Amino acid sequence: MSPTASEKKFSPDLEQRSVNGTDWEGSEDASVIIGRQRAEEGEHEIKYRTCSWQKTAALLFSEYICLAILSFPWSFSVLGMVPGVIVTVAVAISVLYTSLVLWRFCLKHPEVRDVCDIGRILFGGSDLAYNVTAIFFLLNNTFIQALHCLVGAKLLNTLTNSATCTITFSAIAAIACFFVSLPRTLNQLSGLGVFSAVTMGIAVLLAIIFSGIQDHPFGYIPGQDPIVTTIPVKGTSFVLGMSAFLNISYTFIGQITLPSFIAEMKDPKDFPKALWAVTIAEIVVFTICGAVMYHFVGNQYMTSPAFGSLTRTYKLIAFSFAIPTIVFLGALYSSVTARFIFFRIFRNSHHRHSNTVTAWATWAAIVAATWALAFVIAEVIPFFSDMLSLMSSLFDGWFGFIFWGMAYLTFYPGASKWAGPWRTAETLLNYFLILVGLYMLVAGTYVSIQSIINDYHANLVGSAFSCASNAL
Repeated sequence: MSPTASEKKFSPDLEQRSVNGTDWEGSEDASVIIGRQRAEEGEHEIKYRTCSWQKTAALLFSEYICLAILSFPWSFSVLGMVPGVIVTVAVAISVLYTSLVLWRFCLKHPEVRDVCDIGRILFGGSDLAYNVTAIFFLLNNTFIQALHCLVGAKLLNTLTNSATCTITFSAIAAIACFFVSLPRTLNQLSGLGVFSAVTMGIAVLLAIIFSGIQDHPFGYIPGQDPIVTTIPVKGTSFVLGMSAFLNISYTFIGQITLPSFIAEMKDPKDFPKALWAVTIAEIVVFTICGAVMYHFVGNQYMTSPAFGSLTRTYKLIAFSFAIPTIVFLGALYSSVTARFIFFRIFRNSHHRHSNTVTAWATWAAIVAATWALAFVIAEVIPFFSDMLSLMSSLFDGWFGFIFWGMAYLTFYPGASKWAGPWRTAETLLNYFLILVGLYMLVAGTYVSIQSIINDYHANLVGSAFSCASNAL
C-alpha cells in the first residue's frame, strides 16, 4: 500500500519507503534514513542522534529507578505478599513486550521523533490524532513535573522538620529542576541519569535495610506487631485493590518517553540491550523492595512512599539520597516536553541545530514555562495524588497498552496477522492488550474519581497554595 498524502506531508522520508512493509529487522531503508539523518547532523553544532545504547540504558534506569519504587510496599500490603509479587512480574513482562513492539515500530518508521508522531501514523495520518496525542503527551509530562515539585517540597519539609512554608520548598524544587533541564540533548543528560539511578538505588537499599534493623516501624503501638498476609486482607475493597494494581502499573509504564529516546540513538537496533538491562533490574529491585519492606513494616504501619514507615533518623538518611532522582527525573520529563515544542517552533530552521542566542533563549523560555506551569498545578490542585491517578488512568491505558497493540497490528495487515499458530497467538495477545488498556481507562478512572470522593468525605483534601507541611 502506498503512503497517504497526509503521511507524505508529515514526513518526506515516507515517500521513499514502504509504510506497511513487514521486514523491520535489519531494514535497509531504515538504515539508509537513519544514516542520512546522522550525516545531515554532522554539519550542525547540536547533534541529536548521539546516544549509545549504554547512555540510553542510563536514561531508562534514571526513569524507572525512582521514588515510586517506595510505593511498592504499600501495594503489597493491600494485595498481599503472593499477589503483589505475581502482579509485579506480570506487569514487568507485559511492559517489556509492548516496549519491544514500540521499538519495532520505530525501526519501521525511523522518521518518528516522539509518541505524537506515532499517534498520527496509527490513525492513518490524522492531524486530529496527532493533536490529541500531543495534548495527552504534554499533560502527562507536566503533571509528572508537578509531582516532583510536591515530592521535592515533601523531602525538604521532612529533612528540615518543616522549617518554612511548603510553597517556598515547592518553588525551590521547581527552580532546581529548571537548571538541570537546560541541556538540549539527551546525550548530555545521560551522565546525570547514571548518578540519579545510583543514588536512588542507595536510597532504596538503605530503606530496605533500615526497615529490618529498626526496633519497630514508625508509629508503632506497643503490643500491636506488624501484620503480614499472603493474600489480601478480608474486606479489601475493589477501589483499594485496583489502586494498588494501578500503582504498580504506573511505576512500570513509561513507554511515552521511549520514542524520544530511540530517536536520539546512534543505532536504534541496539535499544533492546538497554531495555532488557533495565527490565531485569526493575523486577529484582521492585520485588525485593516491596516484599522485604512489607515483611518488616506490615499492614498497619505502611506509608507511601515507605520512607514514612522508618523511624526519624533512618528516614532522614535514606530519604536524602533521593534528592538527585527527584530533581533529575522531573528535569528529564521537562526536557522531553521542551524538545517536542522546540522542534515544532524551529522545524525547518537552523536554530534547531545551532548555538544561537535565539535558540538558547527559546529553549530556556520553554523549559521555564513548563516548570512554572508544573509549580502552579502542584499548588492549585489540593487532591493532587488522586488527580495524578486519574490522569495516569487516562494516559497509561493508551501509552502503556492500546497504542502498542495497534502498532503490532500494522506489522501484518489483512489476513497475514493470522498466518500460522504463533502469529495468531501473538495477534490475539495484542487484542487482549488493547482490552487491558481499555479496562485501565474505565476502571482506573472510576477508582480515581471514587478515591477523590472518599478523600473529600474524610477531610483529607487540603487548600490551594497552602503553607501547611506535607512532611513524611
